[in-house]
Amino acid sequence: MSSNDQLIHAAAGAAGGVVAMTLTYPLIFLSTRAAVDIKREDKSTFQAVADVIQSEGLRGLYSGLNSSLLGIAITNGVYYFFYEKSRAALLSSSPRKGGALTTLESMLAGLLAGSATTIASNPLWVIQTTQAVRTLPSTSAPSQVPEPQGPKKKLGFLATIRYILRTDGIAAFWRGIGPALVLVMNPILQYTVFEQLKNALIARRLGKLRAAKSIHVPALSSLDYFLLGALSKLVATTLTYPYIVIKSRMQSGHSHTREYKSSWDGLTKIVQREGMAGLYRGIGSKLVQSVLTAAILFAGQRRFYEMTKSALITYGPKPKK
Repeated sequence: MSSNDQLIHAAAGAAGGVVAMTLTYPLIFLSTRAAVDIKREDKSTFQAVADVIQSEGLRGLYSGLNSSLLGIAITNGVYYFFYEKSRAALLSSSPRKGGALTTLESMLAGLLAGSATTIASNPLWVIQTTQAVRTLPSTSAPSQVPEPQGPKKKLGFLATIRYILRTDGIAAFWRGIGPALVLVMNPILQYTVFEQLKNALIARRLGKLRAAKSIHVPALSSLDYFLLGALSKLVATTLTYPYIVIKSRMQSGHSHTREYKSSWDGLTKIVQREGMAGLYRGIGSKLVQSVLTAAILFAGQRRFYEMTKSALITYGPKPKK
């Protein structure tokens, strides 16, 4: 793949991520609020949506979308940059035929790029989480500058930055960095589960073909890849979701999360006070959002690539004659 194609794929991935984020953001919003809210009131997704619309209007479901879209754009750009740097370093470290990384090397490059991306983009997700949970009652963080009593109004992107700086200082933009770095393992888990499921499915179909004395080679359809991708995402999200909860709580800066000394300490306190169910608050919305995102990216992957390529050819810099 040429460098131009790599750039187009990266830009297409960013475009797809922005579209998927915009379409599924209400589910991200609901899962974030559910993870942070410690009240033991169980609500269905429909009831949670109805409550937000009643109290904040339809726009309330999109609180924090602006910072999320900026976060997606920066995340894709930073990840692509550091992945290519890590890949080049690994390729130059040992002689080989071709320019392909081994599976282990790909995972290592992904881990390095994911860690760098997490550190660089964490401030944006702190802003997004703060915006999403801003209007939750009775859980606001203590501020050195008292706020007016009564219902809290939503804050814009710049106003949220000023609020965080005023209440907690610049270090607050890296709240929750510990669990966020642990969550770098999520795509690695997804990739591992995907490969194992794919190999098992191919082996099963190969066994049937051999039993029927067929000479055909088993092939996976587009639907197979979509279902395997969705299932592997569900497994990875379910396994790592407790760290999504603790990350959301620490990034929110709410008063009941200030006592979490570390990720493990936060997880322990949640289990002690809320039971194991506390580690999975909002998982329903998150799983639905993850599957819908996979469907959107899967269905539009080629379309995003063609549109991005066309735009770069039309509006990009022209080669010198």
